[in-house]
Amino acid sequence: MKDMKQNDKISILMGLYNAEKTIDESIKSILNQTYQNWELIICDDGSTDNGVDVVKEYLSKDNRIVLIRNNKNMGLNYTLNHCLKYATGEYIARMDADDVCSPMRFEKEIEVLKKESNIDFVSTGMTYFDDNGTWGRILMKEYPEKKDFLYGTPFCHAPCMIRSYAIKLVNGYTVSNKLLRVEDYHLWLKMYSNGFKGKNIQECLYSMRDDRNAFTRRKFKYRLNECYVKLLAIKKLKLPIYGYLYAIKPILVGLMPYKIYLLFHKKNLKE
Repeated sequence: MKDMKQNDKISILMGLYNAEKTIDESIKSILNQTYQNWELIICDDGSTDNGVDVVKEYLSKDNRIVLIRNNKNMGLNYTLNHCLKYATGEYIARMDADDVCSPMRFEKEIEVLKKESNIDFVSTGMTYFDDNGTWGRILMKEYPEKKDFLYGTPFCHAPCMIRSYAIKLVNGYTVSNKLLRVEDYHLWLKMYSNGFKGKNIQECLYSMRDDRNAFTRRKFKYRLNECYVKLLAIKKLKLPIYGYLYAIKPILVGLMPYKIYLLFHKKNLKE
């Protein structure tokens, strides 16, 4: 793969919100990519720390980095759409301001999209880490089918790369309070509803910074949002009627006693 031509540009969308302590490491992991034809579009979503100052230090050093700003905090859905308006690449990639990725990530993702013309977007497995090191990982099904939308989002969002025309055809992310924290799940639903298909590379090429116990603090309204997207999936993808049992699962999980929920969550993450 070292001889791969780097003719096609990747536009990387990154939302920035109070990530002063982590944004530097995140940007460096992009600078270290083996695939170098990219632009990084960072949108500050009303930060109150000095994260923007960290980004500004890079602006004078690398003209591939662009900084835009929201007038106030608008949320991730709006922020990513704002970034998308500035994207000029043939491929759209995601990156969070507190995560890092393998130097081979872009090269391996773009290789899939070049070789598999029936694939319109690609993602990878992820590891989870905190200040004490790596504590879990997740790998999704390699070629998800429509029925897989019943079980939850079939792709990890942060490591994804999408053909530009495909994400623009579905009008990017939908901005709605009903889609907070499930904007990616809904995006994949829109993609599959329009005949697009995705693939998960069976490697962990992305590392997400996450508190080991963050899932226990997930607000109940976000579980309601997940239920909402599953109901949409049943309708739009014409899934079987038993899918309604899966649709109420997020609500039931949110009502579980803490200790049972802890066991339920951990079995879904590979150590």
